[in-house]
Amino acid sequence: MGLVRAVTEMLGPISGSASVYSVASIFLLLALGVPKIRHYSLSYLAIGGSLFVAYEICLALALAMANSRQQAVEMLVINYLWPALTVLLAVITSKKKTSILVYPSILVAFLGVAWSISGEQGLSITQIAANVATNPITYLMAFTGAFLWAIYCNLTKRIAKGQNAITVFFIMTAISLWLKYALSDEVMSPMTFDSFGLLLISGVAMGSGYALWNYAIIGGNMVLLATLSYFTPVLSTIISSIILGLTLTSSFVHGVIMVTIGSLMCWWVTRER
Repeated sequence: MGLVRAVTEMLGPISGSASVYSVASIFLLLALGVPKIRHYSLSYLAIGGSLFVAYEICLALALAMANSRQQAVEMLVINYLWPALTVLLAVITSKKKTSILVYPSILVAFLGVAWSISGEQGLSITQIAANVATNPITYLMAFTGAFLWAIYCNLTKRIAKGQNAITVFFIMTAISLWLKYALSDEVMSPMTFDSFGLLLISGVAMGSGYALWNYAIIGGNMVLLATLSYFTPVLSTIISSIILGLTLTSSFVHGVIMVTIGSLMCWWVTRER
């Protein structure tokens, strides 16, 4: 995600995002092969694909259109509410009895996000409102994206029937972003050797991440994978801050840790015994 932000700074918010997803799509075609559309169910492609594309556009543009690199990392933290929201939606839609502790766990994750975007002044509703007011669209996209991915995770498990259309979804995302670029007033910056190299690295990194994740969930230990995935907010924030040359404040770090703890608590109280 830090690489995506760096690319969009060089090429433009929409065109940079579209370029990254285009390179990632090409990489997935090379790594996983050309997908056979007729093998996928129409409901999976339509519903799952729409949710995936909407989520990826929200996340990519929230990162790209953030006022600063610091705000871009805040978008990441908001995005990583999705594990807790996934559990919440699963609990709401499930008929099984669930521990009451899931609700305070989700609250801890939300408080972590609030803490992260409050700044050094500490947890303050006034400060949060002031920060959001500087760029409300990006904050709205980041929150919307977290909910979309939670819905995607819960819904596609039921409609995918073991199918994996990740390459198709990436191509759909790239096409959607290029269409948005064509309808916008944005002018793509000329490609340089540096921007092309960074674009290539970003696309391969993103494509690899999704390819490896899907490979893991097909043949790996889901309990172990689920546990490890809840540490993603910490890893992603640290790595992105290093790539973007940011020094994270103590309150921001505390917020990220709270998001991670809240997500882990959600998993713990809802795990299969």
